[in-house]
Amino acid sequence: MNFNEGVAVNRRQWIIIGGVSLLALLGGTLTSQWISKSDLAAEPGVKAFFANPWQTPEGQTNITEEWKGKLLVVNFWGSWCPPCVEEMPELEKLQWEFAQQNVLFVGIAIDSPPNVREFLKKTPVSYPIAMGGLNGSQIYQALGNTQGALPYTVIITPKGKVIYSKLGKISEDELRKAIKLNL
Repeated sequence: MNFNEGVAVNRRQWIIIGGVSLLALLGGTLTSQWISKSDLAAEPGVKAFFANPWQTPEGQTNITEEWKGKLLVVNFWGSWCPPCVEEMPELEKLQWEFAQQNVLFVGIAIDSPPNVREFLKKTPVSYPIAMGGLNGSQIYQALGNTQGALPYTVIITPKGKVIYSKLGKISEDELRKAIKLNL
């Protein structure tokens, strides 16, 4: 093989390598777009959240399909928890403020249904309330609450990504800012 033949072989190899690289890049881009549009982009904790059969305090099933595709503010709380009770009016105010912007607040009560029903008579809210039950603590741990304390608030994007979490009482201004950053 002379020098010119060797250069021609190298050139063909580089063209093949370049073509394969281009196909790999294109395949990766298309795959990432498909994953992003499907539920495969959701984090495991978020998948567990949507897969859980959430019940209302009255025993009906919450329709979590209606929660998908929205910016969700999920607040884990208990009627026995003073900081939880203190932040509920602020959460209600923000739900009304952002209701027209595809934002939905969801309260997950780590409590008994009778306690929650009694509490909601005194402190009604317009957003869905679900009973955490035995799975509630497992789900808030999967969503990042490793300490297991309440209140715990998480913001989940319409694509299923946790983008914000706060353990402890959240202020109205702090939550408003976090929501606005992700609209």
